[in-house]
Amino acid sequence: MKLYLVSLAVGALVGALYSALGVRSPAPPLVALLGLFGMLLGEQVGPIARRVLVGEPLSAAWFARECAPKITGAPAPEPVHGDADDR
Repeated sequence: MKLYLVSLAVGALVGALYSALGVRSPAPPLVALLGLFGMLLGEQVGPIARRVLVGEPLSAAWFARECAPKITGAPAPEPVHGDADDR
């Protein structure tokens, strides 16, 4: 139930922001798609920041395995044996 209330509250906040910016809702397709893409990118700030804070390196293999599937919706690549990032 809490998830639904949070979703409703965030939706109302975004609606208020749309109103303040003068964007009609539903937003024009390009604006809506760019907003959703920004949300997907923004969700990856947390995992990247956590990795940097614990001193682990950011590698292309880690990004492709952990972040890219969440952004693109594609399945994660299979880990390569001997990859230092296999954890």
